[in-house]
Amino acid sequence: MMSGKVIPINLKRKVPRFVVSAAHKSSGKTVVSIGLAAAMTAKDYSVQTFKKGPDYIDPMWLSAAAGKECRNLDYHMLGWENISSVFKKHAARADISIVEGSKGLYDAVELDGEGSTATLARYIDAPVILVIDVSRITRGIAPLLLGYRMFDKNVNIAGVILNKIGNSRQESKLRKVVEHYTDIEILGCIRKTSDMSVLERHLGLVPIKEDYSLKQTINDIQMHISYSVDLDRIVNIASRAPALKGIDFPREVIPPARVKLGVMMDSAFTFYYPENLEALRMAGAELVPVDALGDANLPEGIDGLYIGGGFPEVLMKKLEKNSSLRAEIRFSIENGLPVYAECGGLIYLARTVSWNGRKAEMVGIFDCDAVIGKKPKGHGYMTLEPTGKSPWRFGSAQIRAHEFHYSKLVGLRNAKFAYRVIRGTGIDGKNDGIVYKNVLASYAHLHYLGCPDWAESFVSFAENIGYSSREYRKDSYGKLAKLINQQTGGDYYANT
Repeated sequence: MMSGKVIPINLKRKVPRFVVSAAHKSSGKTVVSIGLAAAMTAKDYSVQTFKKGPDYIDPMWLSAAAGKECRNLDYHMLGWENISSVFKKHAARADISIVEGSKGLYDAVELDGEGSTATLARYIDAPVILVIDVSRITRGIAPLLLGYRMFDKNVNIAGVILNKIGNSRQESKLRKVVEHYTDIEILGCIRKTSDMSVLERHLGLVPIKEDYSLKQTINDIQMHISYSVDLDRIVNIASRAPALKGIDFPREVIPPARVKLGVMMDSAFTFYYPENLEALRMAGAELVPVDALGDANLPEGIDGLYIGGGFPEVLMKKLEKNSSLRAEIRFSIENGLPVYAECGGLIYLARTVSWNGRKAEMVGIFDCDAVIGKKPKGHGYMTLEPTGKSPWRFGSAQIRAHEFHYSKLVGLRNAKFAYRVIRGTGIDGKNDGIVYKNVLASYAHLHYLGCPDWAESFVSFAENIGYSSREYRKDSYGKLAKLINQQTGGDYYANT
């Protein structure tokens, strides 16, 4: 047997780091975090970014800005022990780490603020830089900053970046007020410009993987932040963070592959936590990218298929046009192909999707239609209980996940479900995870560290099913080829 691939880990205990937070959401902390990551990377720092909370879009931008995969730190899904492990492991490999918080610094679901950005900052012993939207404030900045400093004295608010400043007169007033009433250092002043407004509208709305031309947006943000913020001072603040303990990790050994999994990786399906993909590899899976927009066929010899989340409705017509791939997926599922799908993947497996007055055919393995509304149907954390009906096992008594979907399923009847919804919405408020043959598709987004046996179970199931080694009669493949040719008018030859 081949030996596994060894991935060396070079760690250091002095880990420069800081948290970017705000008084409330939509203050501009994402733009600032991206700009800081890009600007420091341009100065030849190795920058590791993190995003507090369950999120896919912000981490895509942060990853592109730093040239290194962003990592999520979420209390609900990971818990503090896993957060500590993820942070130390990846921060210790970089020159400096930037953690983008979520919502306001002290905002949390819990009354005691356990899941807040402030608690995270205390837990990783990192200084906080507040981004304050000052578009409608002057002297009031002082009591706001004083209140944030006094509310929890164990949170190290090391500086403030004043964002959306109207003009030089307002900036002068703000500087005088902050310097007179507080001892909080001003680390930057960012003017409110039409250019920055355009940049902010891109973020949170468009995953960068849907349009790689948006990388120019990162360059524009970098220019604004480099001009407006004292980068050297921020690096100095980050460098004063105390050394971290317990960051000795064993070398990672990736085992030889025992299955081949196709993974939808294209502009329609972009939502994947890196830990999930890494966990599949560590469980013995070779991951093969699949382009739902351009690939006419599934990769040869795959044992299973993973379809992540995304916005398939935005590209519904391109997905519909690729009828040969949809037909092959349907054929393969009917013949036992193991498939795991989340949210956008669930929509793709439905009969049709409707959005903004348009409608398109999808794979059609589920006898229901996905209808995209104008408001979220499910948004927030989820707690799930396995029903025992999943094709592969879940060892956890409860699974902590999250959901964010504007769609609902119409016409679904007599479905088997893999999960009971204890917290959240799921498919019908009570259930989530449609099970059909060897398929599990749900609105829930799982994180490997919130459901640690998921990857091993899926890989083992795919290996035991042995789909890729099955021999189908040639007439079965002939029927598939005939079906696809009828739909496409093409010249399709199925493997025999």
